[in-house]
Amino acid sequence: MNFISDNAYGAAPEMVAAIQAANDGAAMPYGDDAVTARLQARFSELFAREVWLYPVLSGTAANALALAQLTPPYGAILCHCESHIAVDECAAPEFFSGGAKLVTLAGKSAKLTPAAIEAALLRLRAPPHSPKPTTISITQATEAGTVYSAAEISAIGAIARREGLKLHMDGARFAAALAHLGAAPADLTWRVGVDALSFGATKNGAFCAEAVIFFDKDDAKDFEFRRKKSGHLVSKMRFISAQLDAAIEDGRWLAWAGRANALAATLAEGLAQLPGAELAHPAQINAIFVRLPDVTIARLRQAGAKFYDWGTAADGRITVRLVVSCMTPQDDVARFLEIARDGAPATSGQRG
Repeated sequence: MNFISDNAYGAAPEMVAAIQAANDGAAMPYGDDAVTARLQARFSELFAREVWLYPVLSGTAANALALAQLTPPYGAILCHCESHIAVDECAAPEFFSGGAKLVTLAGKSAKLTPAAIEAALLRLRAPPHSPKPTTISITQATEAGTVYSAAEISAIGAIARREGLKLHMDGARFAAALAHLGAAPADLTWRVGVDALSFGATKNGAFCAEAVIFFDKDDAKDFEFRRKKSGHLVSKMRFISAQLDAAIEDGRWLAWAGRANALAATLAEGLAQLPGAELAHPAQINAIFVRLPDVTIARLRQAGAKFYDWGTAADGRITVRLVVSCMTPQDDVARFLEIARDGAPATSGQRG
């Protein structure tokens, strides 16, 4: 019962088959292979417009390189204080941009709001003493397992356009957000003002495959040099590209994300009925955050369940994070809930 991360489980069987197929015979190196070449057309079709796509090895690389492309060394990147780029990427965005500053903002359920962005822009209007606001970065889905609606992104995109800023989206769990909303990829990206997307596949069925996607050719200018200098122009690129290709073929990526979301919803609904339990955020994707009594947490860990503690509530209850993979066995969810209920009184309900 491993709910540490959607990185904990292996790749989907179709990914294994795609890697095996890419391993058959010889191919041109450094992205000059047939699989990488056709990705541009396939992703352009997926997003309903021409895109410029660059496969990379990790989500940190995708975020850092995309932000470096959009942000000068004296620039400011506005992001949520809980965002992956601010908390979990070891200052990679600042490093690869040559010193740009992350300006972190608060917001409920790990979301940026127009009001918070407007306030930050007012604070930074002292050129050349303050860094120049250049980029806004949002995470879809967020670090709290919540999802931006198209209207919410559009409102942020409108500020970006008015102020001449670029809008970046960390889409490590982009598929989970799409599956939750039932939206088309275009409706949550370029149609609502997103300029660059870090497209994630590793957390959704792949071995290790991410991509930087630009929706305007000018934004992608010379990006191939930035990718090469960072060490992410992989010599056997076909193995990365084959994973991206296999993911979007026949809508597999959305089916995988939908399965993970559904299992997480079952987990959230079951836990919310326990005495002393309470969801910390709306359960919208495959990551849920729930406050549980200490005795329940201890019982689960004693039974072998793995998950992270994620802070403590004012009443002393620990918030835990549970992340479901598209490869998580359904029986593990059922067993986890059974163990969590063990010893609970017959009458149960969610705490308000």
